[in-house]
Amino acid sequence: MSEASSYAAAGVDIAAGERAVELMKAKLARARRPEQLADASGFAGLFRLDTARYREPVLATSTDGVGTKVLLAQALDRHGTIGLDLVGMVVDDLVVSGAEPLFMTDYIACGKVVPERIAEIVGGIAEGCRLAGCALVGGETAEHPGVLGPDEYDLAGAGTGIVEAGALLGPDRVRAGDAVIALGSSGPHSNGYSLIRHVVARAKLAWDADLPELDRPLGEELLTPTRIYALDCLALAAGTEVHAFAHITGGGLAANLARSLPGHLDAELDRGTWTPQPVFSVIAGHGGVPAAEMEATFNMGVGMVAVVAAGDAERALALLAGRSVPAWRLGEIVPGGGRTVLRGEHARV
Repeated sequence: MSEASSYAAAGVDIAAGERAVELMKAKLARARRPEQLADASGFAGLFRLDTARYREPVLATSTDGVGTKVLLAQALDRHGTIGLDLVGMVVDDLVVSGAEPLFMTDYIACGKVVPERIAEIVGGIAEGCRLAGCALVGGETAEHPGVLGPDEYDLAGAGTGIVEAGALLGPDRVRAGDAVIALGSSGPHSNGYSLIRHVVARAKLAWDADLPELDRPLGEELLTPTRIYALDCLALAAGTEVHAFAHITGGGLAANLARSLPGHLDAELDRGTWTPQPVFSVIAGHGGVPAAEMEATFNMGVGMVAVVAAGDAERALALLAGRSVPAWRLGEIVPGGGRTVLRGEHARV
């Protein structure tokens, strides 16, 4: 007689999912805000909007994932930081408009629910939300046997923020003479990992390779989580005259900064003001990747850009230094055609 069919026999373990929820509860408690409300059913996250703080509140929303960086986390069997990457990719898009991140939700699809691994991933998301000052109000874990292997997963998230209509930042505020301030990245963040994996495979490098350019094994260096700038940017906007931000993600510095410029102004930047981290030299050198391709793919050490009134440049740099954010004057805004113009050369690439 054939064995009776069941959800578990098909590869979905409901009990494992429930255990994962229990394991992550303590970590979720760190990612709360006072406006968060309890929903006894658990079907939705509830958040009270404190409109008394605003005359004309505008909601901002953003959604993203972490791309193929998840494959590195899986290869190294280290899952505690990939959630920080997810939060950074979402909230640092929100703050470009001047919005304060309020809350996030996450979605994890996996081939098999391993409770400890799911709790580790969600723990990273919760820690990222804590660093961004927002609440993690809910999420979903879906088991997809047959679509993903037992050790495979992918994750995505969505965030909501709020900003006063009169405080919205963007191209309309940018003026000739404004200073362009760079906020340093922690590495490639969550972009360009398809190219990174291609280079590693072609160069026959191992993730645990000790390379002379790096202070730790290659895979560990590349797993460095995305820097989360949200609270730093909000502090900068509160303490100085910020006109625009640009989150430097896929497409690199030139393409992303151009999105925050009006059509009649350029951002003229000097490569000589900074040196990209050694990990970028490793990618370029072992992969034979041309400099133009590197700059079009990676942030090259600049994770966020602030465009501030020229008279506030030094105050902005001092404020960021006080928050332990590496920052420097990258260039200025000049008459032009809405482009980012990079001049000079780095000390090394």
